[in-house]
Amino acid sequence: MENGVKPAKIKNIAELARLAGVSAGTVSRALADMSLVNKETRERIQALAREHGFRPNQMARRLRTQRTGVIGVVIPLGHERRQHISDPFFMTLFGYLADELTESGHDLMLSRVIPGDDEWLDRIVDSGMLDGALVIGQSDQSAVIERVAQYYKPLVIWGSHREGQVQCTVGVDNAAGGRLAAQRLLDRGARRLAFFGDTNGPEIADRLAGARQAVAAMPGATLHDFPTHLASDEMATQISANLDDIGDSVDGIVCASDIIAMTTIRLLHERGISVPDRVAVTGFDDLPLSQRMVPQLTTVRQDIAAGARAMAEALRLRLAGQDAPSTVMTPELIIRESA
Repeated sequence: MENGVKPAKIKNIAELARLAGVSAGTVSRALADMSLVNKETRERIQALAREHGFRPNQMARRLRTQRTGVIGVVIPLGHERRQHISDPFFMTLFGYLADELTESGHDLMLSRVIPGDDEWLDRIVDSGMLDGALVIGQSDQSAVIERVAQYYKPLVIWGSHREGQVQCTVGVDNAAGGRLAAQRLLDRGARRLAFFGDTNGPEIADRLAGARQAVAAMPGATLHDFPTHLASDEMATQISANLDDIGDSVDGIVCASDIIAMTTIRLLHERGISVPDRVAVTGFDDLPLSQRMVPQLTTVRQDIAAGARAMAEALRLRLAGQDAPSTVMTPELIIRESA
């Protein structure tokens, strides 16, 4: 602003190009912050655009580039239909994904999907609304995801890896994590273990398989699994029923998630059962909440921040037409008060 007079507003790229003394193409590339235009010229054009209140027409730019600038983040709930997006694991991972993708200039569209047929993912990726999609969890939809991954490349999944699969997954070695959790209880002297979790999805099924491997290697140890919902409005009722069935017959509980473990510990406390003196409990995820409860939760850590970075990087490669392999992260046992 000079002498108190606001600069005239520029309406289009052609006007800005005349003012800057360059071509319209140079202006377009400078506003897109492309390195084809040298830094000094880019900064000068961007400063002129700000000074004259010019904002490029995003819709026109997207039509030219055939990109929407939007990444879909999809949570399929085939086997656990009452689970909410507000689940702490979903929100933690989504927060890290938002940090990664918004910094690269993308907008996010979040969808909670209850599959009603085998084409729910086709409709999302073929909608024309997205440049790519991130799916949080495979639920019981692995076959659908695998089929879509064969023709839609900018697709990355948080979930379990299977040899020979087409889909690009990022996730922890869940079987190894299950072994770590069960082994911790065995190392403390527990021999009568229970597993709480819904094994209809591959991630938790792998955690149970790993726990069984640890127990099988310990003479005299037993493990019984109890189906347990991940939906918060059903979880407590089911865990309470599980504890009624168990009675005094277990001395260690492997929980498939931190939220299941926290609910289990609360219900044990209400029954006057001391954790870990009478029953030791482990979780899975290492959510921030796990350190804020009493007793603090022994859990298996999957590095959610690193996983979000790996998902974002794999998606960037696939958006650029390159291949990106799956990432299998190593779980880490975090020992705290509950075990």
